[in-house]
Amino acid sequence: MPAKLAEATEFGTLETLIPSWERSLRADNKSPKTIRPYGDSARLFEVFAREKLGVRAVNKMTRETVETFIADQLARWKPTTASVRYRCLQQLFKWLLEEGEITADPMTHMKPPIVPEVPVPVVSDDDLKKLLRTCNGKTFEDKRDIAILRVFIDTGIRLAECSGLRSEDVDLQEEVLHATGKGRRPRAVPFGAKTGVALDRYLRLRLRHSQADSPALWLGPKGGLTDSGIAQMLERRCLQAAIEKVHPHQLRHTAAHVWMAQGGGEGDAMRLFGWRSRQMLNRYGASAAGERTRDAHRRIAPGDRL
Repeated sequence: MPAKLAEATEFGTLETLIPSWERSLRADNKSPKTIRPYGDSARLFEVFAREKLGVRAVNKMTRETVETFIADQLARWKPTTASVRYRCLQQLFKWLLEEGEITADPMTHMKPPIVPEVPVPVVSDDDLKKLLRTCNGKTFEDKRDIAILRVFIDTGIRLAECSGLRSEDVDLQEEVLHATGKGRRPRAVPFGAKTGVALDRYLRLRLRHSQADSPALWLGPKGGLTDSGIAQMLERRCLQAAIEKVHPHQLRHTAAHVWMAQGGGEGDAMRLFGWRSRQMLNRYGASAAGERTRDAHRRIAPGDRL
């Protein structure tokens, strides 16, 4: 039997094991949005290892195999992309070890690629006001869009959390949204009075929509709005407002910046924005951190006391 064929039949290959890993992830109740990048990264690695390095069996994959792949990713893509690939492979090899497909994890002593900190620019109050003014009309889309914008601005909710909201997730009495975050973790997201008014107006108009029976909160002509639909709406409103394109995630960074600039507590911020580690707090806090520092110095001005 040829050596390569013997290797492929005697030992497991990624080509055959990736579907089993994805099945295991589904059994662990991982969301499709989590499973997709895991599978994509694993398949990219499998093709690279097989075609570029001639390695197919998982027990033949070494630290050098992984490092060569990550170096290739860094040469092709941004460090953030390479970092995502790295962390996905970490989970893959952890599973392979648990399943007994390998006897040692080749990534045990590896370090992730360094990702330079690039603060996401926050959106100015002037631009946010211009965005809101584009929705001053009386159409269904105007009432829907201003409610969506106010939810983003007020709560810093994730795009997927926003698009996944159902009508029953809105509690106008308690002024909270019941969102489902990463890892399918539920979270009560409080909102302010102006957001409550916008939601109330939209919900009353929604009752007369042709797709009112849909469980989705945000409706379009054919049913619930997807992530893409909400992002496209935001892009259209930016064009109408004659401002630079704003991504939904920028609104999340902006909400975090405003919270911290106004003296909001870090522990409360972690609960409000659905963060489980201080690393995320620091990452989002980097947006406009210099501006907050300058404002704080103007208030305190240590030298002015003398």
